[in-house]
Amino acid sequence: MAIERRREAGGGGRPLPEENGSVPGAAAPPPGPPPAGAAEIQAVPPPAAACSPLLLDYDGSVLPFLGGLGGGYQRTLVLLTWVPALFIGFSKFSDSFLLDQPDFWCQQADGQGNWSVAAGHGNRSGNGSIFPPAALPTPVAGNASECDCHEWHYRIRAGLVQNVVSKWDLVCDSAWKVHIAKFSLLVGLIFGHLITGCIADWVGRRPILLFSVIFILIFGLSVALSVNVTMFSTLRFFEGFCLAGIVLSLYALRIELCPPSHRFMITMVASFIEMAGQFLMPGLAALCRDWQVLQAVIICPFLLMLLYWVIFPESLRWLMATQQFEASKELILQLTRKNRMNTESDIKGVVPELEKEITRRSKKVCIIKVVGTRNLWKNIVVLCVNSLTGYGIHHCFAKSMMGHEAKMTITQNFYADYYTMAGIALASCLAMCPVVGFLGRRGGLLLFMILTALASLLQLGLLNLIGKYSQLPDSGMSDSVKDKFSTAFSIVGMFSSHAVGSLSVFFCAEITPTVIRGGGLGLVLASAGFGRLTAPIMELHNQKGYFLHHVIFACCTLICIICILLLPESKNQNLPENIPDGEHYTRQPLLPHKKGEQPLLLTNSELKDYSGLHDSATVSDGISENTTANGMKSM
Repeated sequence: MAIERRREAGGGGRPLPEENGSVPGAAAPPPGPPPAGAAEIQAVPPPAAACSPLLLDYDGSVLPFLGGLGGGYQRTLVLLTWVPALFIGFSKFSDSFLLDQPDFWCQQADGQGNWSVAAGHGNRSGNGSIFPPAALPTPVAGNASECDCHEWHYRIRAGLVQNVVSKWDLVCDSAWKVHIAKFSLLVGLIFGHLITGCIADWVGRRPILLFSVIFILIFGLSVALSVNVTMFSTLRFFEGFCLAGIVLSLYALRIELCPPSHRFMITMVASFIEMAGQFLMPGLAALCRDWQVLQAVIICPFLLMLLYWVIFPESLRWLMATQQFEASKELILQLTRKNRMNTESDIKGVVPELEKEITRRSKKVCIIKVVGTRNLWKNIVVLCVNSLTGYGIHHCFAKSMMGHEAKMTITQNFYADYYTMAGIALASCLAMCPVVGFLGRRGGLLLFMILTALASLLQLGLLNLIGKYSQLPDSGMSDSVKDKFSTAFSIVGMFSSHAVGSLSVFFCAEITPTVIRGGGLGLVLASAGFGRLTAPIMELHNQKGYFLHHVIFACCTLICIICILLLPESKNQNLPENIPDGEHYTRQPLLPHKKGEQPLLLTNSELKDYSGLHDSATVSDGISENTTANGMKSM
């Protein structure tokens, strides 16, 4: 080796350490009292011993000891995480009814007894454009401005007699306030995901869930008592903030309760229950008839979640990962008692190991620590970009299908429009189940992202070519052909982009370590919120820049396809508990190796065993422990 050759040469340079760590030729220190400061150096306590690996292997040791999902109490807890998904579905889709822009007209008498009528259709662009509806009388000539009216009349399509728009006359010059009200809920969700996610890693999932429930009851019921649109928008922001805390804590608790083989199935059941809320929302609005009653009916079911303070425990996985072993032992004994299990079945000795480590101080980590990692931050950033792209381009496809000009619905029917969107989302979730089960998380995400990119590029490029070709006199192709292609590509794009957004959130929850899972989930859910925020932004600008918006997200899909290949595969893998576990989640080949074929990249174990200077000893006096054979300090 190079070290031995340098020893034989005896050339100049720094002498190398012997096996015992001493430097050859160096004189022994003279006997006498130790130099000043030596006592302080010797008094430094040794570093704490590492925690028992048995306690950190939750999926392999602790969860099997508790019976997995076979225990009746664990199944009850999973069911309790499903029930609020229905209430969450009501809250998320309430804007479609509270802030739907109705048909409106102004009818007033002039001095001679004639009636002057100015009419308008509510539309999704919110431009307050004036078109006389078919059911209204023909306007009588007058000099009054179309928007100069003291009393508006409305025809609401969303099953309500009165909503927020008709309550405070948010039409014409005040139509922009509707989009601000839509902003408020989404911005509250974004900030709520970011802040409650970080707090959940410090204080736990259960306190975040319970305090969010208390405050959503306060702010949500206060929304129904709003006296003006400013108060309504402000309270909706805080309602969204609290709703984000409920969504995030339930998502984390659901993931952390499940063994590896059941995580995806249990998460998808919660998604289906949330979609049930979306499908039931029109009927609920038709029963309530008034927006204030509807808001109160949406919020009041959260009262049932106050009982969770008594019946729902803290996440045992989070307690173990943060080394809160005293609380972990109490919870394990509670779970064994609820499941009527005998502690003698503890073959691996989890409880005795807990008693040994019970005096250890807890270690809580903030999401900021991800910045110093090598692989983990990359995985989280890739999934955040995927989530942003999926939910952002979904709006582009929806507007393309409905038409981004004055005609904003497919059939001029609110319910057909609403249930078309809900049906596409349901079909997307149904397709995710077999695709992810067969291809895994990374393969499924890659497939849906490729479909999204193809639908987007074909819609942007091929349809423009068809439009130019149809203008030729002998082409025999009408605009209806282009519209049919556009609708088909939009449906495929909405189908696949919804799957991309949902799968990105679930994927991030799996690969983020337990100690920072709240912060990781907060980042990816906030990115999804930014994607949804593009819809009211485009509506506020009356769809100006729509094409550029679509082009930017189409380019993002191509970037995401490349970045997805860098992600690991988490199917049937144990959840990482701490940051080193998350760092070991490295990517595997997309296709399995053939029998007898050697992989091109070394595995983690081979990388650990390989070291060019494995036999060299460290220097204990005068030379840093990371000094290499050539005397240079390694980085």
